Amino acid sequence: MTAPLAGCRVGLLTASASRLGGGVFEAVVAHAGMIRRLGGEAHIIALEDACSAADADRLNGHEVTLVRPLGPRQIGFAPALGRALAKAGLDCLHLHGIWMYPSAAASAWAAETGQPFFISPHGMLDPWITARGRWKKAAARAAYERTSWKRATAMHALTPRESRDIARESGRNDAIVIPNAGPAPCLHPPERMPAPVCVYIGRIHAKKNLPALVSGWTAATLPPGARLVIAGWGDAQAIADLQAAIAAGDGSAEFVGPVFGEAKAQLLGAARFVVLPSHSEGLPMAILEAWAQAVPTIKTGECNLPEGFAMGAALECGYDPSAIAAALSRALALSDEKWRAMSSAALGLARAHFSVDAVAARWAGVYSQALGRPTGESDTPHDLA
Repeated sequence: MTAPLAGCRVGLLTASASRLGGGVFEAVVAHAGMIRRLGGEAHIIALEDACSAADADRLNGHEVTLVRPLGPRQIGFAPALGRALAKAGLDCLHLHGIWMYPSAAASAWAAETGQPFFISPHGMLDPWITARGRWKKAAARAAYERTSWKRATAMHALTPRESRDIARESGRNDAIVIPNAGPAPCLHPPERMPAPVCVYIGRIHAKKNLPALVSGWTAATLPPGARLVIAGWGDAQAIADLQAAIAAGDGSAEFVGPVFGEAKAQLLGAARFVVLPSHSEGLPMAILEAWAQAVPTIKTGECNLPEGFAMGAALECGYDPSAIAAALSRALALSDEKWRAMSSAALGLARAHFSVDAVAARWAGVYSQALGRPTGESDTPHDLA
């Protein structure tokens, strides 16, 4: 690949550069890698949190600036953030995630510098999300979000559905649509179907619908030795709700806490399916990680990856325990031949539509056009919308 961003410094601003950022953090790590792949320099700027030090090695040697927030964490007020952005020497700034003080700081930076400024809401304008904490979001809209959305060079949607959410909330109908890139895919799909293990990996949060997943698992018709493994992190109440659901079950479901690196790869590699019965998602990295390992998925339509259903890499489940149970029963009754067809379809999606090269080339066109650099005809934002 050529180096269309050579000499360009791109700031990636986010509320959390650690596991506490969930899928947004994973997307930022991947985005920084793409910028490096394109010849540019990524400078990650984030609010310091309890896991920043523990997850520093995930940032792969990229330049990182952490700013300590003051007051409630959910607001993320950090008066030093503006100074950090001003000192970073950025050619453009890309905000990942909204509804917190970094939105205000990014908007102010764009006004002061006149440099390109992009916003990726990462599903945070989904109706399920905007319906929660209404008064806080109304205050954020009035204080800084509407100004930030108007000031952005472009808003970025992960899916066509998210572009409609952006239009509804911001009044802008010009969002660019580019998916997240998945990790590097495995070389070959498995030769035979794995043991009947279903896996969830991600944040432990109400929107993930995990107590319903556990209840559905308990009610499903399962083959001998079937297990449900839930791995992740979250706030204390969400974890307590999950553990209560597990304790009420038959012992075949377990919560193993957060997993990363090789442990995460081994857990995915041993899965027959990855399950995500979410009420709301942007574009879930857990699904892309599963497909890169040739693992098919069971998920709701709210995961915003209809390609999985269309190509035979995913089965759809509902939101209530009975619908989830029916989907699990159907999935775990598949023959080896049918499962391997789903596995091959999953790997095909990881190699094509969600490959790092494909997604990086599209971002190269967007950034290059905003910075006034030459772009290939196929890489212009017009082609990405």
